[in-house]
Amino acid sequence: MLDYDEEAERYDASRGGEPRADAAARAVLGLLPPDIRDLLDVGCGTGIVTRRIAGRRPGLRVTGVDLAAGMARRAAARLPGAVVRADSRRLPFPDARFDAVTSVWLLHLAPSAEDARAVVAECARVLRPGGVYVTTVDKGASHNVGSDIDAVLASRPRGPVRDAEDAVAGYAAEAGLVPAGRDRFRGRGQGRSPRRTIADLRRGWFMTLPPGDPLAEDFAARLAALPDQDRPRPDPVFTLRAFRRPAGT
Repeated sequence: MLDYDEEAERYDASRGGEPRADAAARAVLGLLPPDIRDLLDVGCGTGIVTRRIAGRRPGLRVTGVDLAAGMARRAAARLPGAVVRADSRRLPFPDARFDAVTSVWLLHLAPSAEDARAVVAECARVLRPGGVYVTTVDKGASHNVGSDIDAVLASRPRGPVRDAEDAVAGYAAEAGLVPAGRDRFRGRGQGRSPRRTIADLRRGWFMTLPPGDPLAEDFAARLAALPDQDRPRPDPVFTLRAFRRPAGT
């Protein structure tokens, strides 16, 4: 698994940068009521999406949370005074503190199903009645665009999917939330090329293929045999789900 402290310096450039962040922010805001005033972005990473959310909704107060020190430092540079380093399973905020909570590209990183459930429960806890929680689901599947790279990787070992849409919906229901919308957006600038996929493979992107493992090197060799080594294949398309805390709860 990637070390997100080490990853912080190159994170944005390796994942589509500002175009992808803008696409994510637009889609998230499309699922949120227009009158929200306080938003918490859980697992805010470098703050690149968080800042875009704040910039697109004048008057919106945005707070970011991330556990990785390197990520939190970069986010704090983008959002001075608005970033807290904390565990998303134990948020340092009182109940019903925010009008909206988001977690973009976070739940798939949960070590276990119980951890994913705990994150969703915490996001629900800090929501005010009538507030909305928006999260990405099925991130891994979003990267399967039917390319020749996907054909090579199809036989790799699969790990557990912590952000499966049905599972996340179940966690939200357990936490007292009800469905409030769904949308998809394109991860602009994030289409994989064979050479970039090999580099990702060798730095731990694929959790079931540890760097240096003979199986990982076998997949690297098969990727190296593909044509157009530097041509990006189609961008992934990500899915968002929104859930609302009913008024009066």
